[in-house]
Amino acid sequence: MTVTVQDLIKRIKFDVIAASDKALAKEITTSDVTRPGLEMAGFFDYFSPERVQIFGKKEHAYMMGITPGERAQLLKRIFSEETPAVIVARGLFIPEEMVTAAHQSNIALLCSHEPTSHLSGKISLFLDEKLAPRTSIHGVLMDLYGLGVLIQGESGIGKSELGLELIRRGHRLIADDRVEVYKQDELTVVGEAPEILKNLIEIRGVGIIDVMSLFGAGALKESVAIDLVVKLENFDDKAEYDRLGTNSYTISMVDVSLPLLKIPVKIGRNIAVIIETAVMNFRARETGYDATKMFEDRLTTLIEKNSAND
Repeated sequence: MTVTVQDLIKRIKFDVIAASDKALAKEITTSDVTRPGLEMAGFFDYFSPERVQIFGKKEHAYMMGITPGERAQLLKRIFSEETPAVIVARGLFIPEEMVTAAHQSNIALLCSHEPTSHLSGKISLFLDEKLAPRTSIHGVLMDLYGLGVLIQGESGIGKSELGLELIRRGHRLIADDRVEVYKQDELTVVGEAPEILKNLIEIRGVGIIDVMSLFGAGALKESVAIDLVVKLENFDDKAEYDRLGTNSYTISMVDVSLPLLKIPVKIGRNIAVIIETAVMNFRARETGYDATKMFEDRLTTLIEKNSAND
């Protein structure tokens, strides 16, 4: 996925001091950002021009302490052709030499009123999210009770219809049919809808439904960390299903192991209610309450009591 300077401006509020259309269309290729402290002192051996450059108080103070001529020469080197953007934090004064360097190199010069460290963190977080390698998987991704739930199953098993029913019950849709997922960190997988499918859900026999227009913005969410994967399976009379909840399944997704719940589907089962209950039960387990363990403890106590009576 590509990210441009214009995308960054749309996500984070900046005052645009200088930027041509070409400068706004420039791609940002790395999530790393740099405060050019050593470079301000003239040490460019390890300068990374492909990074977004941020001027904080220290860099600004040094820049303003040298002569206009020295400042112009120094900024000419920092405003490299490879540099996607230069940002001045804290609403600090921007000298004319900086504006000139931006125009000459055709680089976006932006200003933010946020503290430098906070701004740097926001930019890195946004770029990490957008530049992370993505993979596309089939399924319906929902937000149920604050948890990200990915519903998978064979084509025609009723995933989208289930998603629609869950939307009607007050839950939020992230993506239908195709979900783009990426690894946010070692334990977290985030899912979102491809641009072409945002806000849309397909119901066989009805067609494409715009969830925004029918249910409102409250029925949608842009992205969510996936906490649980639910796999719908056609009910098989000969198969043995977990009745106590003692089986523990996982599924690997972009090298992250996620908990997996298998739910058999047959006529007469209210799958929406079952999934709601399963998610609430999963959340309870995550906070330390386990109904299966409680049942097993009761059973053990009962057996011991009967043995004692014998």
